Formats: sequence, structure tokens, C-alpha cells
Amino acid sequence: MNHPRSRLDEVIHSPVRFSIVAALASAHQIEFRVLRDTVEVSDSALSKQIATLEEAGYVVVHKFRVGRRTRTSLLLSTEGRKAFEQHVRALRDIASGVDLPPSAPD
Repeated sequence: MNHPRSRLDEVIHSPVRFSIVAALASAHQIEFRVLRDTVEVSDSALSKQIATLEEAGYVVVHKFRVGRRTRTSLLLSTEGRKAFEQHVRALRDIASGVDLPPSAPD
């Protein structure tokens, strides 16, 4: 299959996961609560999507303590960054009509 959609990453393609990965791509790391507020989802929805991204090897999860509380920090792995960049390139190619045959003259 030559169409650019064949290069879309099914893990990243979900709107919430795409939003998460895009946010992580723009920062070195983000705390869970900041990411939750940025992508405007509930704690449970974010946790579920992060688990999927972590299982794919796209996100690294770090837990650390601040006083008596445990905080979670997230960052995009090298593999996740590459997958995101390829996914975005595929979206741009689809949007720009790359690989479309030239239009026939009227």
C-alpha cells in the first residue's frame, strides 16, 4: 500500500493519545496533572491512554515523591518521538495530497 495512511501509527492515531504524544513532544517531561489539564481528560482516561503508550514503548513513566505524595512525570521515549514524527509526516502528506495523480485537463 503506497497511500500515506499506511504510515499512520495506530497507537498514536487515537485523538486522546495523539494529544498526549503531541504535548510530550513539545516538552522534555510533563507531570501527570499538568498533562491531564492540558489534554482535558479525567485522571482515569489519561492513565488508560498512558498505559497503552507505555506498553508500545512510546512513553516513559517516572514516579517520585514530594513530601508524602507520589507524583508521576512522563516523557516521550526516543521510539515514541520517532513514531510521532512519522505519524505527523503521514498526516501532512495526506492533507497535501502527496502521491495523488495529476488532475486531467478540463
